[in-house]
Amino acid sequence: MISSSEATKMSFVGKLEVDVEIKAPAAEFHDVISGRPHHISKVSPAHIQSCEIHEGEWGKPGSVIFWNYTHNGVPETAKEIIEAIDNEKNSTTFKVIEGHLLEKYKNFVVVVQATPKGQGSLVHWTLHYEKLQEKIPEPQGIVELALAMTKDIDAHLTGQKA
Repeated sequence: MISSSEATKMSFVGKLEVDVEIKAPAAEFHDVISGRPHHISKVSPAHIQSCEIHEGEWGKPGSVIFWNYTHNGVPETAKEIIEAIDNEKNSTTFKVIEGHLLEKYKNFVVVVQATPKGQGSLVHWTLHYEKLQEKIPEPQGIVELALAMTKDIDAHLTGQKA
């Protein structure tokens, strides 16, 4: 049996990763995610209702953006800081600093990287998180949201229907 003092020392750190093959070029996908995330609500309105800049500039590390999105059928919000953008690796790192996710997770960081593959790209999503309690589920719904949003962005960039 774990005492309450030992339980507070336990860590509930986790990581989920998922890959999605898309037809769009990696650099174009990366440009939407890192520099034009406010366009995603037009491309994927069923999942992302709005994205606004609160501090900084679009496409710049240190900028703070605010999302209104639907997760597991429920409207939610997240305020994120863009921690890093690597245009050579087509990678963007977002850290959640406010919103619904922080009701369940102490830390939540999302890394999105697009790598050229054949005629298209491979988009790799990595979610790093720390649950507030052991009983909190893995953020599988956020993975599903990322997959759906990726497919919608790909369809937009390639002129196809999602």
